[in-house]
Amino acid sequence: MTANDQQADTTPQNSTSSSASNAAEGAASNSSDSGAEAWRAERDELLAQLARARADYQNLRKRTQLDIDNAVRRSLENLLQNLFVVVDNLDLALKTEARSEDARQLAHGVELTRRQFLHALSQEGAAPIPDSVEFDPKLHEAVTTVQSADHAPGAVVDVLRRGWTWRGTVLRASHVRVAAAAPKQAPANNETTPPTQPE
Repeated sequence: MTANDQQADTTPQNSTSSSASNAAEGAASNSSDSGAEAWRAERDELLAQLARARADYQNLRKRTQLDIDNAVRRSLENLLQNLFVVVDNLDLALKTEARSEDARQLAHGVELTRRQFLHALSQEGAAPIPDSVEFDPKLHEAVTTVQSADHAPGAVVDVLRRGWTWRGTVLRASHVRVAAAAPKQAPANNETTPPTQPE
């Protein structure tokens, strides 16, 4: 066999080997691309899950904090309502006339105690509703009416129980007595009925 014949015999083998190599490289490339796509898809899904978990955590924190704030507010409201009653009783005690020196000293002590209560309440954001002649349904609760020539109908005549606000919200409305409208008088009848003549 000549050298030319040997070269002819090896040429098909080289061509077959080159095709197989190219096919293997293509398959490896396709496999690598599909693997990368799978990794990217898994990464995107994990990132989406992480974002949802963060959002759920933030919402949980907000709800928990809101529940805590509401619970604290309800507790403080109940405490303040009880302290308002204490101030009411102190006010009633101070309305009693002190006729002796001992009574005047006791009244002075009650006044100091009342001032301390008011100071403590103000530090917590509570403030008494100021007296007003004009009736405000947001601040006042009419518990009775009275005839008054010095007040317009519906005006506040006096305060029976002082109201309170807390942090800008009415916590207890003032109980007030309001002036009633004057009763309507029947029109005077000036006509007289003539006497009947006997038959």
